[in-house]
Amino acid sequence: MVQDVVFDLGGVVFRWQPLVLLQELFPPRVTNETVASEWASAIFQTFHPEADWALFDLGLIEPEPLAQRIAERTGLAEADLLHLIANIPPHLQAIPGTVDLIHALKAQGHRLFFLSNMPAGYADHLVRENPFFSQFDDGIFSAHVQQIKPKADIFATAQARWPLRGQPLFIDDVQHNIDAAVQHGWQGILFETPEQLRANLVGRGFF
Repeated sequence: MVQDVVFDLGGVVFRWQPLVLLQELFPPRVTNETVASEWASAIFQTFHPEADWALFDLGLIEPEPLAQRIAERTGLAEADLLHLIANIPPHLQAIPGTVDLIHALKAQGHRLFFLSNMPAGYADHLVRENPFFSQFDDGIFSAHVQQIKPKADIFATAQARWPLRGQPLFIDDVQHNIDAAVQHGWQGILFETPEQLRANLVGRGFF
């Protein structure tokens, strides 16, 4: 049976390893995973929907004022934060196993969508650099609608815009986003690896 599948992007379709990224960008100071974790917690605030970074994902702030806000709050250098912000797009490399699944699901006739917390500049970069976006029937970036996961309004917007049939399957690497989707009446899979996702999809009859 043909079904609707909704993918998160960062951490599911694209690599997102902030601890690795911070160690690569700032080797003299971020010397191990413990220090990287401290920096990541301070900068991203676990991507809480009320955090500074959420304003960026919502399209409500540009990189320069974002860096200034985080610098004032954390004591980190504004120049370092701008360096980080500028280097996230090239870090977001496609995960081959997930891309293979996207093509396989499309070949089975399933409708594919994406729902992603993503600043507009990053979104433009990903779509421009990755031809497999043509496999998606449609998608929503948070910055384009000024709504953000896990808040309910972005799921309502997705449901109304597409519209989705039955109980669409939502794939995300963050549990509270899965919980929000389930509360909206969707199904959910917490992503760990492409292999784990494929096994789950097979078990649910998608292949």
